[in-house]
Amino acid sequence: MTVNKPNILMLSVAITLALGACKKDGDAPQPAADAVKPAESDITLDESNLPPVNRFAIADLDASKNACTDFNGYVNGKWLAANDIPSDRTSWGAFEMLDERSTAVQRQLAEQAAADANATGVKDIVGDFWSTGMDEAKVNQQGITPLKGHLDKIAALDSKEAVAEYLRTSAATGENFLFGFGSDPDFKNSTTNIAYAFQGGLGLPDKEYYEKAEHKDKLAAYQAHVAKVLELSGVAAADVTKQAKDVVAFETRLAKVSKSSEDLSRDTELFYNPVTPAAADTLAPNFPWTKFFESQGVATPAMFSLAIPAFHAEVSKMLADVPVDQWQSYLRFHTVDGASPYLSDAFVQENFNFYNKTLRGQKEIKERGKRVLDTIESLAGEALGQMYVKVAFPAESKERMATLVQNLRDALKVRLDGLTWMSPDTKKKAMEKWASFTPKIGYPDKWRDWAGLDTSRDSYIGNVLAANDFNYKWELGKIGKPVDKTEWGMSPQTVNAYYNPQQNEIVFPAAILQPPFFDPKADDALNYGGIGAVIGHEMIHGYDDQGSRFGPSGNFENWWTPADAKGFSGLTDKLVNQFSGYEAVKGKMVNGKLTLGENIADLGGLAVAYDAMQKAAAGAPDPKADGLTRDQRFFANWATVWRRNFTPEELNVRLTTDPHAPANFRAMGAPSNLPAFATAFQCKTGDAMVRDGDKQIVIW
Repeated sequence: MTVNKPNILMLSVAITLALGACKKDGDAPQPAADAVKPAESDITLDESNLPPVNRFAIADLDASKNACTDFNGYVNGKWLAANDIPSDRTSWGAFEMLDERSTAVQRQLAEQAAADANATGVKDIVGDFWSTGMDEAKVNQQGITPLKGHLDKIAALDSKEAVAEYLRTSAATGENFLFGFGSDPDFKNSTTNIAYAFQGGLGLPDKEYYEKAEHKDKLAAYQAHVAKVLELSGVAAADVTKQAKDVVAFETRLAKVSKSSEDLSRDTELFYNPVTPAAADTLAPNFPWTKFFESQGVATPAMFSLAIPAFHAEVSKMLADVPVDQWQSYLRFHTVDGASPYLSDAFVQENFNFYNKTLRGQKEIKERGKRVLDTIESLAGEALGQMYVKVAFPAESKERMATLVQNLRDALKVRLDGLTWMSPDTKKKAMEKWASFTPKIGYPDKWRDWAGLDTSRDSYIGNVLAANDFNYKWELGKIGKPVDKTEWGMSPQTVNAYYNPQQNEIVFPAAILQPPFFDPKADDALNYGGIGAVIGHEMIHGYDDQGSRFGPSGNFENWWTPADAKGFSGLTDKLVNQFSGYEAVKGKMVNGKLTLGENIADLGGLAVAYDAMQKAAAGAPDPKADGLTRDQRFFANWATVWRRNFTPEELNVRLTTDPHAPANFRAMGAPSNLPAFATAFQCKTGDAMVRDGDKQIVIW
């Protein structure tokens, strides 16, 4: 029961440094270090109770491995062998370790908020979520009762018209699992928000799970899960098998008209299909969009984006030819399934058993506190973020980051200016885009207003539903309004970074600004190989195969000459081929097309970071440390960032859905194209980590 605004719609979230597992991924102005003061409160942080940070350590290097043939094994092999995946996770590495540290900070803050009887504002919201979420006895006592009203309405549906009306009324409270609906900037006018409708409705990670034989075991397990959830919800045991088959058949039909993860990651234009509401009514006569806008309390616009129109046309057909009882099974299952993490133990356990254990290989469920913090992050992340940055983000980090960002910008400018494959006309536009980059560091310049969100100490799922409703109405309130460029797409406590092509901004939340990515006290080699490459990565997203389709102002436009576009495509095809040649698991290769954008960003970002480090170190002697040169430490910390173990199940899901290549190939893929790497480790032509001649790929 989450707000089903499709996050992939907001390209800033799609174009990230790393993707976590989920159930259902002139000089620009610098933010002043003191531009924002988080709300004052009496919150404190006991750093002695936080997990340690994971820095690059010379002792981690495996001298038995050759850096020129297996760089990931050389830097990370010993660490990976010594660090098993915790039983409550499906992957473990630098990102996850920082996430554990961020979670430990958040827990202290949530506990303090819940203990404060006089809390107000964001502290009150966080305290209410924590208190009700941790009251396991009360949640178990309530069972499925909080959903009774929803289920009664579904049971009362007696016609296809009633089904369509239910889809509208439930969506109006933020409960919409059939399709995505929300606001984002207009592709053609990035200063104004418009409404977007998108595909949805599937319980499995990708349409391939319904269509390909390699996933048939997961599809069968999903059908068994559907049956179990329906039984837990009160459906008679004699009826659950048929209803579960009906639900899977329903979703299989939707899957046939849905786009795959590869389609969506490699064709941004799929998100933008501007139509008038009248035209949308013609496309989907059994689900008129003019009526939908009215039901959501949104003024009917002159135009909105009905993305993936074939999907919406099929939904309309299904409203005409799918029996009402099949719609009821589908609606009942997804209503309960979406709410299961916030219900009593039987629902929580079944939800874990399929989505985490069966689908992704997680051995044990997260302890309750972590799950409650995940809920707060999902529904009120920026509220908790106001508290987080007060105790966990020093001012010097923001100041040092601002310097690094500027140095990376300068290095990128030199690279753009020196391109030999790009004509002057296209290069001029590329430079205009460079000049309009906006960095955001740490936390927002303006915090989101949470006034109107009414939480309490009465019910955990009651707070979830209230926040769902509040967030959905907040989203709809943006439609037709100017874009607020101070908004962030991630909370400060998120260990990630992103590029937003519609605002041409690069964003670095506070939680990632820690070792091994960033350390204000570390030498330049480590910082440029870590956060420097991350900064470069996000900047290069503005010039990857999809980000490059947006111009300097953030509008979707073609600023390339035909010859330059063809040349660019030829270069990116080589990168597709490189990564498609990596075998991730026996018999299954990396999808070079799915991962292309991230691989372009890694390659260009690492190159720009190296250039920036060289300029910063110009004239200074090489401060060798632990027997490693500056350049060796730069590349070693790049690989350290990508140390990561996956469960086999998690890796298989990611190979189908994740636009990021598996971490071990990210550690090696970009460096193998840089002559500076070969020089640093004295590699020779023919070594696996040396791509030279026609094999070497240089794009940006």
